[in-house]
Amino acid sequence: MDSFLFSLNATAPVFLVMVLGYILKQIGMFTEQFCSVADRYVFKVALPVLLFRDIAQTNLYADFDPAFVGYCAGVTCVMFLGVWFLTARLMRDKRMVGAFAQGAVRSSAAVLGIAFVENIYGSAGLAPLMIVSAVPLFNIFSVVILTFSADGGAQGNGAVKRACINVLKNPIILGILAGLPFSMLRIEIPTIPLKVVDSVASMATPLALLVVGAGFEGAKALAKLRPTIAASAIKLVALPAAFLPLAVRCGFSGAEMVAILVMLGSPTTVTSYIMAKNMNNDSALASSIVVLTTLVSAITLTGWIFLLRVFQLI
Repeated sequence: MDSFLFSLNATAPVFLVMVLGYILKQIGMFTEQFCSVADRYVFKVALPVLLFRDIAQTNLYADFDPAFVGYCAGVTCVMFLGVWFLTARLMRDKRMVGAFAQGAVRSSAAVLGIAFVENIYGSAGLAPLMIVSAVPLFNIFSVVILTFSADGGAQGNGAVKRACINVLKNPIILGILAGLPFSMLRIEIPTIPLKVVDSVASMATPLALLVVGAGFEGAKALAKLRPTIAASAIKLVALPAAFLPLAVRCGFSGAEMVAILVMLGSPTTVTSYIMAKNMNNDSALASSIVVLTTLVSAITLTGWIFLLRVFQLI
């Protein structure tokens, strides 16, 4: 019972904030315009500032773990390439390949990673290192997969070049890069600027969760049930089942294991729908995967955290 309560305390507050966002949207307190502006604010300001602060205040010389970074980066590459290859070979409707492959792998690591680790341990811990290792690769692989899977493949090299530029201009990546010199050179941020940074950063996680909940459209988005269920099963069950034992063999535990679990088994990020829609892929399938993984992950993540707690890995 203690392990169950621990896992429930770790996941329930995160998803209840998302439910609150959904309720506020339904009663009209959150409008479409507000959600759109808030989403951009989180992506372009609050989340980059949060990552800047956490990286800047992380002692990379003491906290940097090459094995952990290598695990996160290596597993991310294997997941994307493996799922993409199998999807391209086995899926009959090739128009679904890009949205399916991306949706079955790409996690809400940047938002939920920090949320879960902070909720359990009171600080971001090694979640920033996981984000440094995995999130840039999430963006790069998603762009490549969607480009080569778009209708007719007409985008060609031009789309890849534009996508590479957009990745380099990604606010999350810029926030990470901005924090690295402070961490590596052990530069302390003065008190007044640090308080401003803390104020902005503290808004990132709760506002992001509220916006994700507000954007939930329920059964309306579940347009293609069979591929949606298949992608969700891969995302929430198969990938953690395949790679968590490897993490155990590598000796990871505690905040490391929670960050790895979020990288593997958190719901598909809403950004995957936006990218699929704008790159001429199956946006209906992408939306369905986001909805179902967000809904079911409340159960699966609680279950995975329960198992990790039972085996005394967190």
